[in-house]
Amino acid sequence: MNAQQLQDLEDVRAGRERYVPRGVATTDLAVARAEGAAIWDTDGREYLDFAGGIACQNLGHSPDAVVRAVHEQVDRYLHQCFMVGLYEPYVEVCRRLDELWPGATKTKTLLVNSGAEGIENAVKIARAATGRAGVVVFDRAFHGRTNLTMAMTSKLVYKQGFGPLATDIHRAPAPYPYRGVTTEDALAGLDLLFAQDVDPEAVACVVLETVQGEGGFIPMPADFVRGLKDVCERHGILYVADEVQSGCGRTGPVWAIEHFGVEPDLLVSGKTLGGGLPLAAVTGPAEVMDSVHPGGLGGTFGGNPVSCAAACAVLDALSEPGFRERADEIGRLLSTRLERIAADHAEIGEIRGLGPMLALEFATPSGDEARGVTTAARAHGLLLLSCGLYGNVIRLLPPLTATDDELERGLSILEQALDQR
Repeated sequence: MNAQQLQDLEDVRAGRERYVPRGVATTDLAVARAEGAAIWDTDGREYLDFAGGIACQNLGHSPDAVVRAVHEQVDRYLHQCFMVGLYEPYVEVCRRLDELWPGATKTKTLLVNSGAEGIENAVKIARAATGRAGVVVFDRAFHGRTNLTMAMTSKLVYKQGFGPLATDIHRAPAPYPYRGVTTEDALAGLDLLFAQDVDPEAVACVVLETVQGEGGFIPMPADFVRGLKDVCERHGILYVADEVQSGCGRTGPVWAIEHFGVEPDLLVSGKTLGGGLPLAAVTGPAEVMDSVHPGGLGGTFGGNPVSCAAACAVLDALSEPGFRERADEIGRLLSTRLERIAADHAEIGEIRGLGPMLALEFATPSGDEARGVTTAARAHGLLLLSCGLYGNVIRLLPPLTATDDELERGLSILEQALDQR
C-alpha cells in the first residue's frame, strides 16, 4: 500500500519549531496517513502503531464503519450546541452507554470534549450529589491537565510551575505489587488519610483509574477495587471510575471494572470513545446525574454531532459478537510473547497488565532504558510509548483489530530494540 507524500518533513519540523510552543512535547515524526495498525510519515515510510494516539485507536485507524458514520453526519451538519437545539446523535450515544453500563442501574450521561473535562464534571456532579467538597485520588494517578485535574495528577512534570492548584484534593496510596505496595498497605493508607487529613464525611468522591495509565499501566487488584467500594459505601462517598484510557475495550470487556464485578457510582470514558474525534462522557445513575441544577452542566462543543456519530459506530463495534474473544486472544498472545522476551532480558523487572492492556517495567527507576527502546523501535518501524512515574515503563497499545502477523512483527521489533538500545 503506497502512501502519498503530503508535505516535506523538514517543512513540518520547521513549522513546529516556529509556531508551536515548546511545552507541547513531540517527536520529529510527521504523519501523513493512517489506516488499521499502520501509519505513514511524510516520506512515505510505514510504521506499526502500538501507541494509538495514546489509546485513542482501540479499533485501529480509520475503521470503515466510523468513517462512514462521520461522512454521513458531515453531510447533515457539523455542529449544533446541544443546549441550543437537541439532536439525535447526542441522545443515541447516551442511550448506548446506558446499555453498556457495568451494572443494572438506569443511567444518564453528560458528553464533553476530553477526559480531563469528563473528570472535572464528575467531581462537580459528585459534589452536587453529596453536598461535600473533598476529593480523594491516588499515587501515580493521571487525570488530566486542567487546573483541577493537575491537582489530581501525580506526575510533577504535568503541574510544576502552574500553581496555585485546586484545593480539597487528598492523595492516598494505591497498590503497586511490583514495588511492594499491597492492597492492605493501600487500604491502611486510606484509613490514615481519613484519620489525619480529611474527615471521610467531608469527601464527595474517590477517583481511581481501574488500570493506571500514565502512572505505569498498573492494574488495580480486584480486592482493592472491591475494598475501596466498600469504604465508599460505608461513608457515603461516590466511587468514580476513570476509564478514559482503560475503557472502550482496551482490557477486553467494554470497561475494565467489569473484570471485578464492581458497579461504580460514576464512570468517565473518552479517548477511543470518539473513534479519533474529541469526545468524552460522564455516566452514572439517573438520580446522581440529575443532582445538578439546570444550566450547571454543558459546554459549546460537548457532544459534537460528528463525534457522536463516530462514537455510535465505535460502541456498535465494541458490542459485536467476537470482539471480547479477539481482545482476550490478543492479550494472551502479547503476554506470552512478552514473558519470553523478559526471560531473555534481565533488566526487565515485570510484565503486567489486564487483558491486552500490557506493559513492561525496567527494574531501574530511570527513563533512560525506556527512551532507548522507544527510539530504537521507531527507527525500525514501530511506535511505542513510555510511561510511569520515572518513565521506566513501556506500554503496548496495539489496535484490537490487529492481525497476529502485525502483532508478531511489532513484538519482534520490540525485542530487537531491547537488544540494540
